[in-house]
Amino acid sequence: EEKTVYGSDPAAMAERWAEAGAGLIHLVDLDGSLGDNAANHKAIREIRRRVKAALQLGGGLKTMDSLAAWVDSGVDRLILGTAVCENPGLVEAAAARWPGRVAAALDASGRTLKTWGWRRESGLDLLDVARTLGPLGASLVIHTDVDRDGTRLGPNLAMAARVAEASGLPTVVSGGVANLADLEAARDAANPLFRGVVSGKALYEGTLDFAAGAAVLAGPGVESASSD
Repeated sequence: EEKTVYGSDPAAMAERWAEAGAGLIHLVDLDGSLGDNAANHKAIREIRRRVKAALQLGGGLKTMDSLAAWVDSGVDRLILGTAVCENPGLVEAAAARWPGRVAAALDASGRTLKTWGWRRESGLDLLDVARTLGPLGASLVIHTDVDRDGTRLGPNLAMAARVAEASGLPTVVSGGVANLADLEAARDAANPLFRGVVSGKALYEGTLDFAAGAAVLAGPGVESASSD
């Protein structure tokens, strides 16, 4: 129920990360995740207009029409979260239509998956759902430990590794990143399925330098993502 505002111009913030060297910007439409699917459309399209970095977008993507609209607007990767739990057929259809461009967001407290902006418990088990993602056609998994998100207590690499093993898919770690040591720990885990780390608060509050973090994670198949 609390929020911290780091800037009133999302496109300018996106330009900041692009200028810092981000090749991929992670966008979450928080209003969309709660059911308001129109509040941030203008801002997201302005980000696309002003930066060349690849964009991945999640939050409120629950219909083929909304997915198609964002693809047409230039979003490079679609992130489906609530739909993974409530409408896996949508994930399968989207993955078939846009191969390699559909990621599954698994937002969990322990092994309990959360949906609708983390407001609802799905009743589904994290690892059971992770096992379904390959057959559905998802190309990437983003595992967020919601208990650590924004806390800067360090990412839950152990659970992310279990998610990667269960899904067999490239996996991005999210939630709790605080500093370079956390990125070094992700790198040193030497998990062949780990593809990168999402960081937001640590970047905005200056405990993590983007360029230094990108250098730590640099390597084949690794994505450097900032959160917007």
